[in-house]
Amino acid sequence: MRRGQFVSAEAVTTPSPPSVYLDYFELTKPRIMILLLITLLGGMVWAEGGIPPLWLIASTLLGMGLASGGASAINHALDRDLDIRMERTRLRPVADGRIEPRPAIIFGIVLTTLGIVVLAVLTTPLAAALALAGNLFYIFIYTIWLKRRTPQNIVIGGAAGAMPPLVGWAAVTGSVAFAPIFLFGLIFLWTPPHFWALALVKQDEYEDAGVPMLPNVAGVRVTTIQIIVYTIILLVFSLIPVSLGWFGISDSILGPVYGVIALVLGLRFLQFGVRLHRTNGDLDIAREAFRFSLLYLAGIFAAIALDRVLFS
Repeated sequence: MRRGQFVSAEAVTTPSPPSVYLDYFELTKPRIMILLLITLLGGMVWAEGGIPPLWLIASTLLGMGLASGGASAINHALDRDLDIRMERTRLRPVADGRIEPRPAIIFGIVLTTLGIVVLAVLTTPLAAALALAGNLFYIFIYTIWLKRRTPQNIVIGGAAGAMPPLVGWAAVTGSVAFAPIFLFGLIFLWTPPHFWALALVKQDEYEDAGVPMLPNVAGVRVTTIQIIVYTIILLVFSLIPVSLGWFGISDSILGPVYGVIALVLGLRFLQFGVRLHRTNGDLDIAREAFRFSLLYLAGIFAAIALDRVLFS
């Protein structure tokens, strides 16, 4: 500082502890974590054929929550150069400079380690291994490799977000079966239309940040067609467990409660895709579609849990 230059008290004041704690909590992306834990719980209920023991639910939610938060914290640090160029993300703690990248990465590694240990000790080693695989995929395959290189980043990267039901099933049974693989596929197919609706809304921001999202690379019309295609596939795929009894796979059947809810939610999701296409990606409809996609996934997994509790 040059002689005679003064700095205000506000400029040199360090963040108060509550602010710091909130910033570190924000690193865990709690809203995303909640959705992941809902899908985890759906996998557990299906595996148990009802409500699993409360200690197991608590242990699995804690372990998966820590692991998920750890991966998100590392993502904040690695994506800070992109986040600072987007209105939606520029005030994230690392992008805004409130937390340095190194502490964020250390925090993420610590959370991930704690989460994997909790799952390994209190649930099953397979659940811990699957959670770790999801974290590694999210950090190295999606964040570092795919996100900046291909408009298919969300399609392939969706595998990371599809892991929690596998973790939940493995925590209950110590194994993997058809049902959790179905749940993995459900989330995998849901991710592109969900995220492309957001990409339509934030198209200019992704363009400025240099992220090759589908609307920026292929255009709005191609994107809305892809949303429709994926949503149709998702709708058909979501009804597979209702018809499995025809093939004698009785342990993976879901009944009429799930079937009706899945059909109604799927048709509504498809309606949004059609409206987006007819209006050439109207931003208000895209926002509605994005918000509904969150309700869709939560509703599907709630329907699975309700079906298993009522009819197992």
